[in-house]
Amino acid sequence: MSAPDRQQRIAALRDTIADIEKKPALAEAFAQPVVESSGFPVLAGGLSQEIFTDERRHAGAVLGFALGQARSLVTQRRPAVIYLQLSKDGQEMGLPYGPGLVSFGFNPDALVLVRPANMAELLWAAEEALACKAVAAVVADIAEHHKILDFTASRRLNLRASSTGCSIYLLRYGTRREASAAQLRWRLTPTRSARKRFDPLAPGAPRWRAQLEKGTLLKQQTEWLLGWTQNGFTTLDAAHRLAPQAPLSGAVPAQLGHRLPQTA
Repeated sequence: MSAPDRQQRIAALRDTIADIEKKPALAEAFAQPVVESSGFPVLAGGLSQEIFTDERRHAGAVLGFALGQARSLVTQRRPAVIYLQLSKDGQEMGLPYGPGLVSFGFNPDALVLVRPANMAELLWAAEEALACKAVAAVVADIAEHHKILDFTASRRLNLRASSTGCSIYLLRYGTRREASAAQLRWRLTPTRSARKRFDPLAPGAPRWRAQLEKGTLLKQQTEWLLGWTQNGFTTLDAAHRLAPQAPLSGAVPAQLGHRLPQTA
């Protein structure tokens, strides 16, 4: 192939790619994120995200992180969030707790639970839910690694989400990472809890570190310190991180409360 022909083919390919990127679905998916007052960016719908945590006992954190994002996508036209989980996984890991969702600022009436019998049915249900115009987001809670959930399957979910504007969150567990077409991949790890006002030595509200392992949408920052409030999760800056305190030089009087001296 001569050099001029090669240049013409490259130019034609660039034009084709440019036309694809101008499609409304992809333009919406790659829109710039908006930063809330809480500090965490509000991402547009139509994205495919993986949310990992090392251990299953942290399932509540990854679910809260997903629902904290999904609640910003819920509108009158898209009032539902679909939660997918295999029946056998629900027996081992539990299900979302309604009163807990209320305290987190998420309306339980918006959450639709779907419990497929196997992974093939779960992937089918995920694609169908993404195509529904009344669904704002799909949360797929996947406790184990499945061969059927390969790069091709994740690519299908990604394309369906991009074309419909409905986001999907894949909740995963363990340190193993497989090839995936997800646009964003997160890892949540526990960190030191907040302080109790009247007892600095007692554990306070839980906090988590969210690290962006994969993705180009968020270039300025790749790590956030998260806390949980009645309005979903919120971010904390470096000033809220607990610095290690110097050891005491000797015995000190006992305290009954915050800055309250001991009485006889």
